[in-house]
Amino acid sequence: MTSASYHCTHGEAAPSVSLISNTQVDANGIFFVSYDGVVNVNSFQLSAVLTYSNWQYAAWYTSTKTAILARRQLPSGSWTTLQLPHQLSTSDSHNVISLGVSPADGKIHVALDCHSTQVYYTSSEAGLATSGASWIANRFGNITNTLGNLNIGSTITYPQFVITSDNLLQFVFRSGVSGNGATQLAEYSGGSWSNVGSWASGTGTYTSTNGATSTARNLYIHGFTYRSSSAHVTGTWREQNGAVSCSSGGLTNHDTTYFYSEDKGRTWKNSAGTQVGTSGSNPVNVNTAGIIVDSLNADHGLMNQESQDVDSAGQIHAIISYVPGRFTQCVTDYAANRTSYARPFHVYRSTNGTFTKMEIPFAINAVGRSQIVLDSADNAYVVLPYVRIVTASKASGWTDWTLAYDGVAEGLNAFGEVTVDRARVTSSGVLSILYQLTSSGTTPSAVKVIDFTLNG
Repeated sequence: MTSASYHCTHGEAAPSVSLISNTQVDANGIFFVSYDGVVNVNSFQLSAVLTYSNWQYAAWYTSTKTAILARRQLPSGSWTTLQLPHQLSTSDSHNVISLGVSPADGKIHVALDCHSTQVYYTSSEAGLATSGASWIANRFGNITNTLGNLNIGSTITYPQFVITSDNLLQFVFRSGVSGNGATQLAEYSGGSWSNVGSWASGTGTYTSTNGATSTARNLYIHGFTYRSSSAHVTGTWREQNGAVSCSSGGLTNHDTTYFYSEDKGRTWKNSAGTQVGTSGSNPVNVNTAGIIVDSLNADHGLMNQESQDVDSAGQIHAIISYVPGRFTQCVTDYAANRTSYARPFHVYRSTNGTFTKMEIPFAINAVGRSQIVLDSADNAYVVLPYVRIVTASKASGWTDWTLAYDGVAEGLNAFGEVTVDRARVTSSGVLSILYQLTSSGTTPSAVKVIDFTLNG
């Protein structure tokens, strides 16, 4: 029986969402567009909005460039803000703020303001994540260019905090630069940070379908997701040599990769279960066997750093997007071509080890990225640019994609890309989305958090 007939026979419907609230957290967030994005809202932030226990935290830069941290008590408390003693150093949308919590001591960790530069980092006093103590800046330590006690170098990008299945805090980041970098991991335990090492390197040789070769790159990841004691990673390679693409106006991203770790990022296995990498000594690279789960050359404007989630059976689900071949076989202006033609695709693994890729039948209408989350019943919700939420039911085999909420029609006026609170989906089935209103030039605009119940 096909997925479609199963869907029709049983009369299942794609999941719906219900708007709970839409709350302004800052009337005057800093606004500028760089690298097609805004600094307060990027898909790769883990996390700009984060639930821990019965508190929700958010971070952004206000119009004066000052870094703001906010907190509210769930489900519907009012937001309280504090100002960190740090101002955004440059008008670069990579230089986001990311938040994490270490469960062992209840500290809130903040990493910010880096793009192939030194990171800025601070952490709170112990217990602040759960105590509800007064929300003031002096509960945070001095801002340093190290990860607490650990020197992680001076070319840092994409700071991300994740919590392991046994409640350790980890820090994922890239060292080096775009097209020539390594993906790194550090771990917080016993009150201090230690280095786990590089788990994906820029080494090896890639030969494009056009015959061009590239000898340096970096892996852009769609996430770093723990489920049932395994860490799952999907991603795409960005080549340094532009000749691997049909046009200098395209993107040199190619292929979708997947591998996972059963020991908190020390060793890595491909989808077949074969060990293919060891962090620090033998990281995964472009020539690693068995990690490509969807082949695509560098001619299609494939986007990096979209999103992923893992279902209750431990199977990975990722969103990728690119310009399908029916529109063009050669993207010559990735921003314009993606805005006109790009489509999102749902890529997922089944328990028998096969991967499926399905086009989601809604245009992106933007350069930027989308966010996938799964509810407790493994139904899929994808937040497209401009807060358009499309959904598909597990019962249909994720084929019944439906527009459940249209932020454009509702007049949200959101800048394209958004970021989400993944922890709150897991803990309470509520989807919180951080977005910023679009603006022009450098005119500040409102930063908001909009909440939805996932109805399944």
